[in-house]
Amino acid sequence: MYELYIANKNYSSWSRPWILMKTLDIPFIEKLTPFGVKSSAFGGQSPTGKVPCLVAGGTVVWDSLSIVEFLAERHAGVWAQDPELRAWSRSVSAEMHAGFMALRDLLTMNLGLRIQSHPYSAGLKRDVDRIEAIWTEGLERFGGPYLAGSRFTAVDAFFCPVAFRFMTYSPEVGQQARSYAERLRSLTHMGEWYQAALQETWRDEEHEAEARAAGKWLEDLRAKA
Repeated sequence: MYELYIANKNYSSWSRPWILMKTLDIPFIEKLTPFGVKSSAFGGQSPTGKVPCLVAGGTVVWDSLSIVEFLAERHAGVWAQDPELRAWSRSVSAEMHAGFMALRDLLTMNLGLRIQSHPYSAGLKRDVDRIEAIWTEGLERFGGPYLAGSRFTAVDAFFCPVAFRFMTYSPEVGQQARSYAERLRSLTHMGEWYQAALQETWRDEEHEAEARAAGKWLEDLRAKA
């Protein structure tokens, strides 16, 4: 049985392997260690001390992209079967994994908050516009309702944290992008993750400070700390 090490679901940018494995019915044991709780590199497993980290017997795999590729070697359906679809999916997933730094810095992850962000910097606008362009290309080129066609695959999992960010900050994007983000959030296991995030009472001050710096808090839907 796989073991998947994660941290607080409210700060959920490490949700990708969890959502993928749940949606594809790949069994695993969840190992959650909140930030601020003393632990040794998340159970002594992750060599970087970061999450996500997957343990499969004696094999340890860290970083979400590596975990997804490890799973793809063992389970059908992780990526699209068609080579063209698979190549595009891997390319935009790697782009998401490695880039969009303005989005990460200025629209920090915090699922339980609703935030009116500060006016967008040029870099943040480029990031949001690029995400919308990727989503539009995938949906129109491959027919939807997911980015690589009719099935949820790893490329959708890589953009699940963005769908949560769009819930928190409500950026100005077109109807197609809004609908796709809502489609991801309506997935059963996305809802499961979100509800668990709201019930968390742990707080990590570094993440909280980032959320305060992001803009005006309109709502805090989280359980009281």
